[in-house]
Amino acid sequence: MSKKRFLVTGGAGFIGSHLVDRLLAQNPARVTVVDNFDEFYDQHTKRFNIENHLRHPAYRLIETDIRNFNSLRQVFSEEHFDVIIHLAAKAGVRPSLVDPRGYEEVNIAGTVNLLDLAHKNGIKKFVFGSSSSVYGPTAVAPFREDAPLSPISPYAATKAAGELLCHTYSYLHGINITCLRFFTVYGPRQRPDLAIHKFARLIASGRPIPVYGDGLAERDFTYIDDILQGVLASVEYEATPFEVINLGESATVTVNQMIELLESALGQKAVIDRQPAQPGDMPRTHADISKAARLLGYKPTTPVEAGLKKFADWFKRGAKS
Repeated sequence: MSKKRFLVTGGAGFIGSHLVDRLLAQNPARVTVVDNFDEFYDQHTKRFNIENHLRHPAYRLIETDIRNFNSLRQVFSEEHFDVIIHLAAKAGVRPSLVDPRGYEEVNIAGTVNLLDLAHKNGIKKFVFGSSSSVYGPTAVAPFREDAPLSPISPYAATKAAGELLCHTYSYLHGINITCLRFFTVYGPRQRPDLAIHKFARLIASGRPIPVYGDGLAERDFTYIDDILQGVLASVEYEATPFEVINLGESATVTVNQMIELLESALGQKAVIDRQPAQPGDMPRTHADISKAARLLGYKPTTPVEAGLKKFADWFKRGAKS
């Protein structure tokens, strides 16, 4: 990868901080991170994620909100970027049912701000972090990018809207845009509210883990290193002006099976607390990754059994410290 100037939104979060690790290791011209350290979870977690980044001469942190157009415009006036990787978002299906307007403001209006500034500042490469939740419950597995979308949560709807906005700006202004649909990403630094991390904490403390429904919902769990492989390849992709591409493992396990694998990796048994199924939850996610393989050379290498062991090792190191 040639020396480029990157703007990474959400660069202090789970996926974003891992991505910045990789970018800084590749000796870029500059990595500028925009993050508002949202209180969705403890901001000290994010600050720990970027502790090493702050000492790197090519790194710059700007604490602002992507909803604040004037603040973002000031960032763009201070330096030029070659690539925008837009990962900042209000995340989570269930919280979006409670705060749909907040999700619209960040995930739609914030995305418009970045696309508009990319256009006005002549930036020709934009990578957008989308979600497998856009498919909804009616998609035929494995999910292909050309399947009709039927999102069933405000979060999913905002991600689908973000993809459409990306298509519009690509068509109108000649920006090369790749929208990446992430499938259930996990690994070290995973957000504490997500199932694997949340379950690990509860199992380790001997407390019950809430399992919604019968535990037979299927997930295409994707290890962080495989996601990063796809994101970095998409930065270099220029063959077509606009693409939507799945990034997953293309293999599924049920929630019950995931719990069994996590128990084995942690060396502790879980106490199950069965709860009613939750509205907005997808019954299944399963990525068809043939397009990612063809366009990006994408080839995931970490099956869930190996990935959960790596996660458990990280989790246990953190517990000891």
